Amino acid sequence: MNRSLCSLLIGVALLASTPSAFAQKEAASSERAAKVKAIADDAFTFLREQGQDKSGAFTPQMGSGITSLVVTAALRHGRPVDDPLVADGLKAIVASIQDDGGIYGNGRLKNYETCVAITCLAEANKAAGDGRYDEALENAEAFVRGLQIGSDGAVGPEDPEYGGVGYSGRERPDLSNTAYLISALHSVGAEGDDPAMQRALAFVSRCQNLDAQWNDTPFAGKVDDGGFYYVIPTEAVDPSEDERYTANGGLRSYGSMTYSGFKSLVYAGLKKDDPRAKAALDWIGKHYTLENNPGQGDAGLYYYYNTFGVALAASDLEEITTDGGESHNWRDDLVAELGERQKENGSWVSTNRQWFENDPNLCTAFALLALSYCD
Repeated sequence: MNRSLCSLLIGVALLASTPSAFAQKEAASSERAAKVKAIADDAFTFLREQGQDKSGAFTPQMGSGITSLVVTAALRHGRPVDDPLVADGLKAIVASIQDDGGIYGNGRLKNYETCVAITCLAEANKAAGDGRYDEALENAEAFVRGLQIGSDGAVGPEDPEYGGVGYSGRERPDLSNTAYLISALHSVGAEGDDPAMQRALAFVSRCQNLDAQWNDTPFAGKVDDGGFYYVIPTEAVDPSEDERYTANGGLRSYGSMTYSGFKSLVYAGLKKDDPRAKAALDWIGKHYTLENNPGQGDAGLYYYYNTFGVALAASDLEEITTDGGESHNWRDDLVAELGERQKENGSWVSTNRQWFENDPNLCTAFALLALSYCD
């Protein structure tokens, strides 16, 4: 037998005896999915037995938002619309529909509550397959579109608040509420060229620490690290007296807002080679962690986990390379971290009360939503 033929046969034998990279990847994915299911099953037991009240709602004193987050998580984990937790939760959400088309409680959080309800009812429509929430979705979509600053032409693109939205609408806009608006519109099929998406993109771009043509605020070049901040200040503040600011008067980037901003860029149609998306991914690589919410510590930690999951799923990236050159399978890391943090009763809760994360229903919903991007 000649040497080349012998080498070929040895190579074929080795190939046959060694699992392919594809098979290894599939096995790892199946193992991760099994972990996600076990974690989620415990969490849904907690929510059904300890979190949901007789009306079907979760923490109703906070409005309908947490109920929408929980039901969305259940649907994304494969619970059918006739599952008791889902069915009862949907009834509570429908009971919160207002005459103006919004879906909210006392009106303090109109935009946030309606946007997460839109995402939830869109998931329920998809699961049911019969369009049962079409009318509610149409009315709710019109409602949140009307809350966006600039939607009526009263404010032009030169205004730094243009395209943004706040908790109750046209009060001080912020990146979180604007990101929820983008997600809601995305869930009902709005594309990047939709006028509301383009207006929102203008606001989101002004919330990025990037010295580029899209950010004409005084803060654009003071940090210039590609990350995102929560709100564009309209009044002068002494930087030494406000932790949001850097010493030179810039605005600090932090994790949950950067992932929210990056996801919003993707949903608004930007490609990975757009300078805004590239800068955001660069920041993510430099600050990759699941131990805390970068720049915020344990404040808003479970909101961070949710934005981390949805943003990286939207990116289509399997791994993130850190500034030190290490590659991380973000899905494996997220499942491991949330598995470690889960309480014995199946819930998650933060010791930091900021942004209501001392509520186990809210934290459990955020954790389950994050896990829904990992199986």
